[in-house]
Amino acid sequence: MKKVSTAVAGQIRNISGQRLTIGLDLGDRTSYYSVLDESGQTVLEQRVSTTAKALREVFGGMPGSRIALETGMHSPWVSRLLSGLGHEVIVAHARNVRLIGESRKKDDRLDAQTLARLARIDPELLCPVRHRSQKAQADLTVIRARAGLVRARTALVNTARGLAKSYGERLRGCNVRNMNVEKAEGLSPELQTALEPLLAASAALSEQIAEYNERIEQMAQQSYPQVALLKQVKGVGTLIALTFLLTLEDAHRFQKSRDVGCYLGLQPGRRNSGQSESQMHISKEGDPYLRTLLVQGAQHILGPFGVDCDLRRWGLKLAERGGKSGKKRAIIAVARKLAVLLHHLWVSGEVYEPLHNSNRTAIAAAA
Repeated sequence: MKKVSTAVAGQIRNISGQRLTIGLDLGDRTSYYSVLDESGQTVLEQRVSTTAKALREVFGGMPGSRIALETGMHSPWVSRLLSGLGHEVIVAHARNVRLIGESRKKDDRLDAQTLARLARIDPELLCPVRHRSQKAQADLTVIRARAGLVRARTALVNTARGLAKSYGERLRGCNVRNMNVEKAEGLSPELQTALEPLLAASAALSEQIAEYNERIEQMAQQSYPQVALLKQVKGVGTLIALTFLLTLEDAHRFQKSRDVGCYLGLQPGRRNSGQSESQMHISKEGDPYLRTLLVQGAQHILGPFGVDCDLRRWGLKLAERGGKSGKKRAIIAVARKLAVLLHHLWVSGEVYEPLHNSNRTAIAAAA
């Protein structure tokens, strides 16, 4: 990619006294930006390498402008870089900006123009999102890296089990965490030879996952004392608590704790038309990994090892009257309430009482 030409630099100087609106369509290698002046006219369109040096060279010479870009792989660090250069950065929710995502004319230049024009008219049309800080992203990367190893280990073990079953035999044991070469003992010699490398790789991944677990525990103890507040809820461990804190990052970004369930995509959608009110699935917006962890926490709370608490009692009653899919709905509902509860504990700093509502009801009935 060539450096910014003299002609482009001259154009930037000519519009330096105006309030500019810029649409930036990010690509993996190169990006396209479109600059609008105060009257809405396109004054500059250009490609730029998606590197910190190139972006700083282009946008560092511009006056403080409003820059709109879509969420994506590069949007976190690019938004931080542009904000550091003094620009007002709007990160558009790519999933909700249908004017771009569902356009029949898909082109980088047109996408950049559309972003700029929407940002100029009303930034709320872009459904702006806020990226987390660099430190939070770095700490969350440790958790995401661990999740990647867990998925790889599960895939290896499932492959080994499937190959053994197709041969008419079975591996000993079913715990993924303890799967190693010894589990192949008792299999036919040719099958042992074929599966030993898979099982050895799975054991090696388990060791690396254990190292990640230690790092996550140390991180929580040293930098995030709020984790202890969230771990008061039985079924919520360090991994769930720390992922919850890092994903939301700022507890006060929500006016009500109930808003957290919607933010994480655990709230059922609504479609009211006339006299009909159809029941819809949850939106599944927000962070999918945190949503998965909350569902796992809900499964523990409702499972055989869950301790008696208001959340468990409420979920079990919901499961009883829900028909065939009652248990699944109860798990999602408990996950949503769990997210609300964790946010409330985070904001208030209160001591968690597992049977707070039940005790209050009993006292009221006795009176």
